[in-house]
Amino acid sequence: MKNQKGCEFGTHRVIEPKGLLPQAARKIDNTMEIYSNELLIDVITLNIDSASFTQIKDVCGKDPVKMEEMILSIVSERGKMQNPVTGSGGMLIGTVAEIGADFPDKSLKVGDKIATLVSLSLTPLKISKIKKVNVGNDQVDVDAQAILFESGIYAKLPADMPEKLALAALDVAGAPAQVDRLVKAGDTVCIIGGSGKSGVLCAYMAMKKVGPNGKVIVMGSTPSKVQRIADMGLAHHVFTGDATKPVEIYNKVKELTNGEMCDVVINNVNIDSTEMGSILIAKDDGIVYFFSMATSFTKAALGAEGVGKDVTMIVGNGYAKGHADLTLQIMRESAPIRELFEKLYS
Repeated sequence: MKNQKGCEFGTHRVIEPKGLLPQAARKIDNTMEIYSNELLIDVITLNIDSASFTQIKDVCGKDPVKMEEMILSIVSERGKMQNPVTGSGGMLIGTVAEIGADFPDKSLKVGDKIATLVSLSLTPLKISKIKKVNVGNDQVDVDAQAILFESGIYAKLPADMPEKLALAALDVAGAPAQVDRLVKAGDTVCIIGGSGKSGVLCAYMAMKKVGPNGKVIVMGSTPSKVQRIADMGLAHHVFTGDATKPVEIYNKVKELTNGEMCDVVINNVNIDSTEMGSILIAKDDGIVYFFSMATSFTKAALGAEGVGKDVTMIVGNGYAKGHADLTLQIMRESAPIRELFEKLYS
């Protein structure tokens, strides 16, 4: 352990360009000797964010060996797991290996199992070996180490659920937490890309918030997954569609809402060019929340202007106060969601 204290935000780890924060930097120092205000983690599993994992999977033709090579190449080049195309990362679970003397949380102990709640796109990471690329669920089992900065947030893994289940839920904890903030009783809510991991949690929270006089609509691209949402009772209406075809989505939602459209739209899609479908189905003065890391600010801002839509657009923030506890509580409250996550991620 180094005797000196690093910047609380990790700028002391930035190699290039100097002066940037670690997330924006092209390359960071992934030397695993910690500064006095850092935490060293023995990593068990990476949960690569959906947009990044989908891009890697598509480029590599779903070949786990090629995906492994690509992930190792990214980390070797950048010192962190930041997809150069999507710019996004993910999160990890691991065991606390060493705690700097100036690390602020004095309740943490060596050996504690934690999930980091900051992006892999800013986390110094060194991978010794990739044990398994789980093509179906975005998770990568590794022998690796990582650094958490003083400003980094994390959650101790709960004792009442499997580690990988908790990791999968916490990876998207910001989404249901924002739904909890944004949705009111009586609202009409549409979740685009609502049949995936974050969509399931958002749908549960939306149903809880809208109450008996509200309406929750879920759109997904895969019929079986959309039907699963209906079978779990997580929406009033579901439909299958292509999120890159805005007019088709607009016409369907117009039909389902009798032309009234939506108070809140949540976009969880992990591919490009889905901004306008979300914007078109929002009411004037409605809210569009872009949780997806594939979102383009330019397409959203200029596209809304181009169709004359006065909507409040919110960029997804993976962190919201209390988001970890809220999301883990959903897993405890909903037996169907927990059963689904255990099937997919445990």
